[in-house]
Amino acid sequence: MKTIHSIVFLVALLMLPPAAFAYPIDGTAVTGIERLEGYRQAQINKTRGRVLPRGARLSSAEVDLRLTSRTEFDVPAMDTDFSRELVALLQELSQGRADDFGVAVLDLSDIKHPVYAEHHADKPFSPGSVGKLGVAMGVFQALAKAYPDDINARKRVLHDSQVVADEFIRHDHHKVPFFEPQSQRLYSRKLREGDKANLWSYLDWMLSASSNAAASMSIKHMMMLSQFGRDYPPGRDEEKDFFSHTPRAKLGEVLARAFRDGVDASGLNSKRFRQGSFFSAEGKRRVPGQRSYATPRELIRFLLHLEQGKVVDDFSSREIKRLLYITQRRIRYASSPALYDAALYFKSGSYYRCRSEAGFRCRKYRGNVLNLLNSVAIVESPAGKPGGLFYMVVMTSNVLKENAAVLHQSIGTRLHRLIKRRHATSTRP
Repeated sequence: MKTIHSIVFLVALLMLPPAAFAYPIDGTAVTGIERLEGYRQAQINKTRGRVLPRGARLSSAEVDLRLTSRTEFDVPAMDTDFSRELVALLQELSQGRADDFGVAVLDLSDIKHPVYAEHHADKPFSPGSVGKLGVAMGVFQALAKAYPDDINARKRVLHDSQVVADEFIRHDHHKVPFFEPQSQRLYSRKLREGDKANLWSYLDWMLSASSNAAASMSIKHMMMLSQFGRDYPPGRDEEKDFFSHTPRAKLGEVLARAFRDGVDASGLNSKRFRQGSFFSAEGKRRVPGQRSYATPRELIRFLLHLEQGKVVDDFSSREIKRLLYITQRRIRYASSPALYDAALYFKSGSYYRCRSEAGFRCRKYRGNVLNLLNSVAIVESPAGKPGGLFYMVVMTSNVLKENAAVLHQSIGTRLHRLIKRRHATSTRP
């Protein structure tokens, strides 16, 4: 019987596309994100789908902000011992290449005695898909600016506004999940021009499936929210006129302002974290952007402000946290088996580049010119049980020729054990 269960579980693992999906699966009615219903039904055997890890089964009500009563708290000074242990761990797992990492870890398990460790945490890096957090801030800030005292109006805009994929999505290799309620069919494919869904769904596709096409459509609508305010969404003719007849330099100013407003409203430093451009070639061609960058320390501040309800405001922080909650296949850092029981709020991004080299085979996560992998995570372990481990991690690496995904997974495992051991030692009589 145990063997049969194992086979059934393995088959279930193969049924869905290789992406890490987010948002609690009871959220369809509120958000209109249709694929969530497919995943919910998969858990009660109504549709084929993945059996969720224990840490991925929280309800929307259980995914909440944990530090709203401690809004004045900031990242503490670096703890020397914890940082030394962190660097030793990096050295061991990377075979002496700890300097190829930038890491920040904030342990809040004992909220009265938070502990912070870092290594090259002020070193700027290209955020890649982690920069999509900047898009989320920009969208939610534009909503807050239009409706500062009306949360229901913001929800209505997110739920009712229809986004139709257009030329701005060109081109993207990421697939996104779709669910057909009538046929109970759950499947995945690339976004196509003409695909229609609400704004909440596009934000979900951007953050969970990491779709560059969805991100570019979210950025386009972020610009319109910033420009038109309560008159968003504009009619199709007005939308077309805005992007076709506004001078490119002016469009670039609107884009930069929308991104900057989100960062400023969240109490972050735009000199240390900035998403500057679209994620698609067509978007970049149509709207001039700026260089994107981030530092591990500033992204730790983003995660801290998120839990404090300071990423724009309580509503925005809570929704962004839910959009980051992994309720499907866990990848890269988040795939650590030590985190199976943990609730994970996660975003990652990778970029690799290769040149011809005798005896070396270029492949994903194994670049020999560039091998960037960025991971941003909040860990609550075990999920749904106060009093357990609660910590935040930001990691960027550029370890050439090594499988960066496996490396981050291994670090996730060892770091979790390190934090667990530190608390066991600190509470020992």
